[in-house]
Amino acid sequence: MNEQLACWLKTASRWEADAPKAGNVHPAASFVDLTHDDFVRSAEILGDCYLNLEQPAEKLCPSIPLLKVARETRQQVGRNTNLGLLLLNTPLAAVPSEQLLSDGIEDVISAMDIDATVRLYEAIQLMQPGGMDKVDEQDLSDVPSLPVREVMLLAAERDLIAKQYVTGFRDVLGFGVERAEYWWEQTGQHRRQAVVGLHLDWMSRFPDTLIARKLGLEMAESAAVKARDVLAAGWPNAAAGQDAFAKFDVWLRADGNKRNPGTSADMTAASLFAAFRDKRVNFSD
Repeated sequence: MNEQLACWLKTASRWEADAPKAGNVHPAASFVDLTHDDFVRSAEILGDCYLNLEQPAEKLCPSIPLLKVARETRQQVGRNTNLGLLLLNTPLAAVPSEQLLSDGIEDVISAMDIDATVRLYEAIQLMQPGGMDKVDEQDLSDVPSLPVREVMLLAAERDLIAKQYVTGFRDVLGFGVERAEYWWEQTGQHRRQAVVGLHLDWMSRFPDTLIARKLGLEMAESAAVKARDVLAAGWPNAAAGQDAFAKFDVWLRADGNKRNPGTSADMTAASLFAAFRDKRVNFSD
């Protein structure tokens, strides 16, 4: 089973990284400190780590492979290329293979104890994500004293990834998988276009919490409005929609890529993995 999980995880990561999404790194667009090759290497590391687990992933606490991948990524890539993706996909990968993700994810999250929180904190500290302000309770610089769900509850209102742990991954397994399936069919299984559409959906429906952490909620909400405008203009088929997308991409990349919609990219990758795993989107790569 680990071999199949490794394939799904790696493929979801590569599909997300390869698509020319608005405001993100892709093969034709880099940041000063991040390139597409960094994300390709990170996807390889993720796949290799799952292939080399000593036990089936469903027998392990998700924080164990999460920390393993984070350490390898930090050592080999030296940048935060996949923390959000790991926080989302490693719990999903721990659901027993005979269950649908929606049937098994609650038990996985409930079993993530304080030791799991300690590993999770170490992974976050290794990756040094942007926009993480100090908080009064369970700050990342402290030794955690709560299990994972309770820690995530403290952050759920300001972080869409944390919210998934509190709600049983409702947004990923509902909205995300449904929209992945929609775009896969709508684009005639055009992989990169389907991923761009899914990414636009996430930005338009949920203001990007990485943008909000760095620049404030008002800026994140402005990005969401612009994403909705792109879709309303008829992207990808209408010329007006294509023009709106190009302008949106330029706006997101202005001012040193500070408006990078990174949380939306992570949610996109998680939606793809969930769609593969529950066989809602079938692919050959």
